[in-house]
Amino acid sequence: MSRIPKIELRKVLADDLEILQTWQSQPHVIAAGAGDDWQWQQELTHSPPWREQLIAELDGRAIGFVQIIDPALEDSHYWGEIEPNLRAIDIWLGSAADLGQGHGSEIMRLVLARCFAEIEVTAVLVDPLAANTRAHRFYRRLGFEFAEARRFGDDDCHALRLSRESWQQTHA
Repeated sequence: MSRIPKIELRKVLADDLEILQTWQSQPHVIAAGAGDDWQWQQELTHSPPWREQLIAELDGRAIGFVQIIDPALEDSHYWGEIEPNLRAIDIWLGSAADLGQGHGSEIMRLVLARCFAEIEVTAVLVDPLAANTRAHRFYRRLGFEFAEARRFGDDDCHALRLSRESWQQTHA
């Protein structure tokens, strides 16, 4: 009987700088809108209370990045004026070879459980590019619903929302 690979989340470390920079330059990451300069050297030394940055590991091998923020509290006000008790997620897999293997779904399962473990969190947001229909399908399979079309900086995006109630119905 074959063993099922195990995905775990851990805090991003300064030692992750090189892999994060490599992932950020990958064509599939850039195409998804996550290829902007995240200024990793600075970001890895900054741990505000409204943000959690994680590395997803598959049997100890780093395969992806996740950022969870409180959009009402984060410094740049990227989400604008927004209600409290939400979380917003950025996620990407670093290697194109890891796409389509179910890893993103498992990572999101872990991340959503982490977000909703905080009893005050009422919903989780994501903002894929409007043109990224593959991401829209992915998030809808997880229960996210279209909230609105938004422009974030130069990017046309779809803001998608997963309420606690919807998550509980599918994950209870």
